[in-house]
Amino acid sequence: MTTLDFHKFKSENRKISMVTCYDSTFAKIINDSDIDCILIGDSASMVMHGEKTTVPAKMEWMEEHTRSVRNGAPDKYIVADMPFLTTRKGLEHATDCAGRLLVAGANAVKIEGIFGQEEIIAHIVQSGIPVMAHLGLTPQFYNAFGGHKMQGKTEAAAEKIIEEAKLAEKLGCFAIVLECIPAELASKITKAVSVPTIGIGAGVECDGQVLVLQDMLGMTGFKMRFVRQYLNGLELIKGALNQYSADVHAGSFPAGDEIK
Repeated sequence: MTTLDFHKFKSENRKISMVTCYDSTFAKIINDSDIDCILIGDSASMVMHGEKTTVPAKMEWMEEHTRSVRNGAPDKYIVADMPFLTTRKGLEHATDCAGRLLVAGANAVKIEGIFGQEEIIAHIVQSGIPVMAHLGLTPQFYNAFGGHKMQGKTEAAAEKIIEEAKLAEKLGCFAIVLECIPAELASKITKAVSVPTIGIGAGVECDGQVLVLQDMLGMTGFKMRFVRQYLNGLELIKGALNQYSADVHAGSFPAGDEIK
C-alpha cells in the first residue's frame, strides 16, 4: 500500500483496515495479516508506558516505537503520530520532528487538529512528508476538552469539524481520522471530502476503521463502547502464565524433550 492507494481505495469504495502497533513482535504478526496499514499512535503513552493520557508521549518514544514496528512489518504502510506540542513550537521544529519519524521508518505522520497550524501542515506536506489529519476527539487536547468526550454534538461544533476536514483536504492531507463524533456527522464529512476518512467511534460510514490493537484483542481490561473485542486476550494470556507458574511449582517443567 502507498499514500496514493488511500485515495484509490475511497474511489473504489473499498474499506481501509488500520490498527495501532508499538513493537516488533506484534508488527511481525500484523505484517503477515490482511490489515492494510499500521498506526504508531501516541496512545503508546498509555498502552506501553502506563500513562493516563497521550500527553506525556515523547518524541524519542515515538521514534523508537516506529523503528521497532518497521523492523517487524517491512511490508506495511505505517503512519506515526506527532506527539504533544511538536507542531506548536514553530515550523523548523515541526518539520524536523516529522522528518525524524520518517527516518525511523514511517511512511507518513498524523497531526491532531488543523486550526492554528495550517502553515505548518502545508509546509510538511510540501516537504514530501505525507500528513494524515486527526479531527473530533483529539486526545492531545484531553485537558482542554475536560476528558475523553464525544465531540461535534452541537450544530456549531459539527460545523467546525466539517470546516476543519475541508481545510485538511485543501492543505494536502491524504486522509483524515475522525474520532468519537456522531455517526451522522462522520458520514457527512466522508461525503464532503475526496480523501478517505478513518473512523474510531465514528460509525460505519467512514472509509475505514482504526482500533488500538490491545483493545480489540481484549488485553487492556476495559472496553470502550465503540470497541469490538475479537479475542479475550487478558484471560488467555493470564491463563497461560498461571499454567506455566503451576508447572514450575509442580516441577513438571521442563520435562521430556525439553531437557537435554
